[in-house]
Amino acid sequence: MLVIISPSKTLDFNKTNKNLPMTKPKFLREAKILVNELKKYDSFSLSKLMKISDKLATLNKDRFEKWTDSLENSRQCLIAFKGDVFNGIDVGSFNEEDFFYTNEHLRILSGLYGLLNPFDGINLYRLEMGIKFIFNNYKNLYEYWDNKLINKILKDISKTENNILVNLASYEYFKSIEDIKKLNPNIKIVTPIFKEYKNGEYKIISIKAKRARGLMTAFIMKNQINNVDNIKKFDLEGYKFDENLSNNEDLVFTRHNEE
Repeated sequence: MLVIISPSKTLDFNKTNKNLPMTKPKFLREAKILVNELKKYDSFSLSKLMKISDKLATLNKDRFEKWTDSLENSRQCLIAFKGDVFNGIDVGSFNEEDFFYTNEHLRILSGLYGLLNPFDGINLYRLEMGIKFIFNNYKNLYEYWDNKLINKILKDISKTENNILVNLASYEYFKSIEDIKKLNPNIKIVTPIFKEYKNGEYKIISIKAKRARGLMTAFIMKNQINNVDNIKKFDLEGYKFDENLSNNEDLVFTRHNEE
């Protein structure tokens, strides 16, 4: 079983774990090509491209100028990423066994780095997968990454106990690998979905769903889960598996806590 999640826009480089190895990202060469293209943009152009404030554009222009393919000033991505999903994962509660199991069974999709193992070292960056980044003959990052990410995921899944891919990524990022079953029809994709009971119906509330995806990620990693039946046993912060709303591909978890 392999789990995929999205990265976070927020990064914290103040912490590192010197007891863990730091590995080189698989697609570092491809990342360097992207950075060299982005270095051609001034702050104003970056602001328009990424639809961010002038302040953030200036910050990320500086990041791209300082970006390097060396691991010297990098951080393990699982520790560096912050935000709702990663707050839910809570790596501060991981022991050494949890970390090493996670490195084998979790992959983080990335606009810049393509696909990351948790121990992969990254530089400070911001590049969302869904932006309309046109360069060379590519219309966007989906075209740039093409089937590279799918092929790597298929290779990594083959090293696990079965052909199950647990999709805990956002649609923006899952879109980069959505054709995976065309390359291998034997892959089983399951997508946990988290809904809140509000005003008489169950709804997906984005900020809460993000945290729940992090909680589910940690649940799978800490319990070394390798089958769908055990995923359904997820029972944290009030969420329960709802068989009536679920099917073979979408596993729906609901809760009635509206706070």
